[in-house]
Amino acid sequence: MANRAQIPTKNSALIAMIADEDTVVGFLLAGVGNVDLRRKTNYLIVDSKTTVKQIEDAFKEFTTREDIAIVLISQYVANMIRFLVDSYNKPVPAILEIPSKDHPYDPAHDSVLSRVKYLFSTESVASGRR
Repeated sequence: MANRAQIPTKNSALIAMIADEDTVVGFLLAGVGNVDLRRKTNYLIVDSKTTVKQIEDAFKEFTTREDIAIVLISQYVANMIRFLVDSYNKPVPAILEIPSKDHPYDPAHDSVLSRVKYLFSTESVASGRR
């Protein structure tokens, strides 16, 4: 039973990646990668030759695809398209900013963390707790 290949169903979902080569390759080795029949991948490797337009296009594509549940994006890449990341407000696919080897994680720039902090500060003010 363990040797059976997973058959994609309507309930299956993918994780998309927008990050540097080392990060993407690590996730690909873990089995996150996918190439569909039209040769579309669920990842974008960002290097010095990648334009901001390409990153924007990949982000828009991944956030509109119905087969993607999570978009992992390196925080330094997210900073390049911060206006898109901050304006994205749908629950699925979820956007998660991750650190990369060359760029450490900075919680001050994480849009999800800032939304959570705002939500809890609003709730504590509304309930009278501090």
